[in-house]
Amino acid sequence: MAKKIKTLIKLNIPAGTATPAPPVGPALGQHGLPIMEFVKAFNDRTQDKKGNILPVVITVYEDRTFSFITKEPPVAEMIKKTLNLEKGSGTAMKEPVGSLTQAQVRAIAEAKLPDLNTKNVEAAMKIVEGTARSMGVKVQN
Repeated sequence: MAKKIKTLIKLNIPAGTATPAPPVGPALGQHGLPIMEFVKAFNDRTQDKKGNILPVVITVYEDRTFSFITKEPPVAEMIKKTLNLEKGSGTAMKEPVGSLTQAQVRAIAEAKLPDLNTKNVEAAMKIVEGTARSMGVKVQN
């Protein structure tokens, strides 16, 4: 018989360097989960992706056990990493902070494809371009 799911917790945590400090500790603690057990498991599984912020979905079961899946970093994080930016522009339309080539857009789209609601790379590129525009990053045609 399958375990009964109590809740889902969604967090964005730096890969390979999770700690019991907020947001992890309080989110897991309120459901009575073993915090250090999660931190260890998460860090072991994400060691190879250090330096990225990863979305993680933790499934909490009624018997106080858990399972989790990690996803690819958010598109905005991938764009910042590609262009070595600290953050996007505060006034996206007025002050561009950088520009992406079509090749860079395609690379980000292909990396993020498993998490997007499309299997088409062209559609995924449109999603990346939209995120880039809202961050004040120009896309070269």
